[in-house]
Amino acid sequence: MFSITSTETGDILLAGRFDASQVERADTVLGQLQTTTRVDFSGLEYISSAGLGSLLKAQKRLSQSGHMLILTRMNKLVRDIFRMARLEVVFRIDDDA
Repeated sequence: MFSITSTETGDILLAGRFDASQVERADTVLGQLQTTTRVDFSGLEYISSAGLGSLLKAQKRLSQSGHMLILTRMNKLVRDIFRMARLEVVFRIDDDA
């Protein structure tokens, strides 16, 4: 199961498994972002290449207007996926947020 929700402060919370079957849902939420936004991964168990693509698309769109996604609270598995894909050069990843 996967959930993506927006908090009162504008942060995005991810939980569950973010795979190809959830991209459309995530793109709907991420596509509405207009400013720099924190994305909390504390509840995310797994992310596939399709999930990475969804985040990359949002990052690219936001960066065109000087904004970005700030990724926080990743578990070791998810962090390793980002590291292996060399995405720490694309995203700001805060380990201790």
